Amino acid sequence: MTSLVLAGCFLLLLPCAAAYDPLDPNGNITIKWDVMSWTADGYVAAVTMNNFQMYRHVMSPGWTLGWTWAKKEVIWSMVGAQTTEQGDCSKFKANIPHCCKKTPTVVDLLPGVPYNQQFTNCCKGGVLSSWGQDPQASVSAFQVSVGQAGTSNKTVKLPKNFTLLGPGPGYTCGPAKVVPPTNFLTPDRRRKTQALMTWNVTCTYSQFLARKHPSCCVSFSSFYNETITPCASCACGCENKKKCIKSDSKLLSVVGINTPRKDNAPLLQCTHHMCPVRVHWHVKINYRDYWRAKIAITNFNYRMNYTQWTLVVQHPNLNNVTEVFSFDYKPLEPYRAINDTGMFYGMKFYNDLLMEAGQFGNVQSEVLLRKDKDTFTLKQGWAFPRKVYFNGDECMMPPPEAYPFLPNSANQNPVRFSTWICSVLTLLIVWIW
Repeated sequence: MTSLVLAGCFLLLLPCAAAYDPLDPNGNITIKWDVMSWTADGYVAAVTMNNFQMYRHVMSPGWTLGWTWAKKEVIWSMVGAQTTEQGDCSKFKANIPHCCKKTPTVVDLLPGVPYNQQFTNCCKGGVLSSWGQDPQASVSAFQVSVGQAGTSNKTVKLPKNFTLLGPGPGYTCGPAKVVPPTNFLTPDRRRKTQALMTWNVTCTYSQFLARKHPSCCVSFSSFYNETITPCASCACGCENKKKCIKSDSKLLSVVGINTPRKDNAPLLQCTHHMCPVRVHWHVKINYRDYWRAKIAITNFNYRMNYTQWTLVVQHPNLNNVTEVFSFDYKPLEPYRAINDTGMFYGMKFYNDLLMEAGQFGNVQSEVLLRKDKDTFTLKQGWAFPRKVYFNGDECMMPPPEAYPFLPNSANQNPVRFSTWICSVLTLLIVWIW
């Protein structure tokens, strides 16, 4: 009986553990509701969504937010967003609400909507940048007028069961919690006002909930070894093995073959690893005080362009990055005492778009790093990353025993080694005699 109880406790704790990212321990998406004014039967609130994740962003087609009303609330109107369904509003005779569903689903408006439908930080198609890449673009907001909700702090009931798609599954939202009211400064910054009531909802991401297989893999090579360590076979699962397309297939010329589908089903190029994305790390040159590595990211999905992509690498020598040639770079310090993690991302209007599979479906850069004489060595795979993340998801790494190691010194200089053996034997014979 005791073992069953312990097993149950472990299963309860598992989702919480799965949502923890050691390279971004404080990363989350926080949804904040600020009640700005009371109405005849409810309130008007500003809802703000902040992406505090350092390297995970929300790509197109954007976020989808849902919840369950605590009472019989309705949405009279929205600015900066809209619900996907109106629901049954037949009991209303005069003014018809925007949404009467018990569980509304809200999406952002697209860019270019009329000015009277816009709200601060709205209308980006639900796309949110990561906090580490562009903090100003990591915010989305809309205004909602709620009816049949109560008209005071004591009568308003907080919504329940929040859900967030970003754009697919993976996010788990906690309960809404009342927090101290948000303070606002007037444009001249001389007067401070505050919300009438504020509550927060925190949503965290788990790669295990998002998909059962990795979405990327890593391969290695080096100048000192002819061996190339490829991605593992079926590193991202082989469910699409029968549906993949060879790179020279005539099907690629069919009109519409590259059009994304509503279910985001990939159309992959046939490879042994069957991953949408491969990251290749090549140790290129070894100088006296520096060494150089080349990073190449290849897209094998014919239906996906990756906008504002991010690549996070954990490597012991990233504390001495000297120059990154074709990517932007930002060090990440989840633990202030350790500086071994950094984020690479594309330069705006140059290579911040990773095109679909094909001739232009790759981006690459070289990195120059200064050696730390106390710790630097090329032996035992030291020159290769410990972890690699693409767009916030951890990539499948090769097994450590497959890394391109330095050739054995005995094999590297067989003539010198044999000469040394002969000399030793000669000295021994002379000494014996």
